[in-house]
Amino acid sequence: MIINILELLENSASHYSDKIFLADEEKSVNFKSAEETARRIGSFLAGEIPVDRKPIAVCVGRELESVLMFLGTAYSGNFYVPINRELPADRIKVMLDTLQPAAILGLSEDKPQMEGFSYPFYAFEDISKAEERPEALAAIRRDAIDTDPLYAIFTSGSTGTPMAVMVSHRSVIDLAYAYRDAFDITTESICGNQASFDFDVSVKDIYSSLLNGCTVCIIPKDRFSFPVKLIAYLNEKKITHCFWAVATLCVVANLKGMKHETPKYLKHVVFGGEVIPIKVLNYWMEHLPETSFYNGYGPTEITVNCTYFPVKRHYELDEAVPIGRPFPNTGVLVLDENDMPVSGDGIGELCVRGTCLALGYYNNPEKTAEVFVQNPLNSSYPEKIYRTGDLVRYDSEGQIVFCGRKDFQIKHMGYRIELGDIETAANALDMLGRTCCSYDKEHKRIVLFYEAPEKIDKDVREALKTKLPKYMVPGKYVQLPMFPENVHGKIDRKSLEREYTTSEV
Repeated sequence: MIINILELLENSASHYSDKIFLADEEKSVNFKSAEETARRIGSFLAGEIPVDRKPIAVCVGRELESVLMFLGTAYSGNFYVPINRELPADRIKVMLDTLQPAAILGLSEDKPQMEGFSYPFYAFEDISKAEERPEALAAIRRDAIDTDPLYAIFTSGSTGTPMAVMVSHRSVIDLAYAYRDAFDITTESICGNQASFDFDVSVKDIYSSLLNGCTVCIIPKDRFSFPVKLIAYLNEKKITHCFWAVATLCVVANLKGMKHETPKYLKHVVFGGEVIPIKVLNYWMEHLPETSFYNGYGPTEITVNCTYFPVKRHYELDEAVPIGRPFPNTGVLVLDENDMPVSGDGIGELCVRGTCLALGYYNNPEKTAEVFVQNPLNSSYPEKIYRTGDLVRYDSEGQIVFCGRKDFQIKHMGYRIELGDIETAANALDMLGRTCCSYDKEHKRIVLFYEAPEKIDKDVREALKTKLPKYMVPGKYVQLPMFPENVHGKIDRKSLEREYTTSEV
């Protein structure tokens, strides 16, 4: 039985020693060298930090050294916490104050930025050359269990306050096997990494590679701003698998990135993070008829994804693509306001159980207790579920369909409205790129943000009148050429709302 993700690394290093594990824009590392480097880092940390499953902050960018520091931290018996070096200093301070990390790891260039914080800083260039201590590493491994934390990833959630979600080795091991079986990942696969290493989507890339002995190609950030260059890069590197945020697929589709060239080697695309506009999905499927597409769903708290849906047909613009069914060894409940299972096509909150559940939020027992709760359908023995806050329903085929967020429900003109329904209708309009809704409580009106080259408020309003009841038609429209995105490639809704408050009302 595998109880530690390092067993995946060691197995691939044994069977595929010379094969490339990670490749960034400038360099690459094979599995054997990755293992050796991680063991040296782990040995150094074991000598500096008593093993106690402590957080180690890791400054990350789009370089392979980030992953090697993750694995080195795992060898030390502690858990890693990615910190994006591009974040504002105040944000980094809040994260570090939450963690109180035993140390900060990074490249030597990160040292000046981190010197202002009162934690030991160790540069990759130094600790990767440390002497290996086999006996110390063996002793650490003997005491390890599969529910030890592997990493914590910060998520702002709906509150805007960063919380560190702690995830165990067991959860990631199960995810890697589920991905292998669902998406046909083999030793010949090449995964095109899009997500920053402080975003949990990158977990799929890293640990799918460790399990299957395949390669992760870290795509340069600037390629995602120029779809034509991105497609060319996918072909140059012969990328077969993409686990990408919806926003990236939107950029390619909206800018007609496959007009002259399409990805020739791409076999599987798993998208998620947000609801995909149907016109974007149809664009990709029309240009890549032999490629398999999957809608993956899951918050950070359930280890990246807990359900997925293979897309087998084209959808109409006003349809919703299901989020599917659970991965193996994962259970889902759809509960109404009284914590009872919904019936028929009723809408309820999606709750999750199984080994995919995170351990909780680091140093935040109150919030942990709020959402990681006893299964209300089981009063006989302890059984934790995670309340996602997402509203879903079952379709006629038993597939789960995402309906929106509990905190996106509003009461307007006496009606209870799900803002996601308005976004679905707006996303179906050919004249628009992405759309996003919010509610202006002060003026009691629905606000629609939309991407378009120019202001076309009247046209959008008239089009929505044909699709929505009068009480759901937005009362205010805000046009932007391109939506702001957070560091994870999702629409930055809070930034959009700030844009609205500074615009003419």
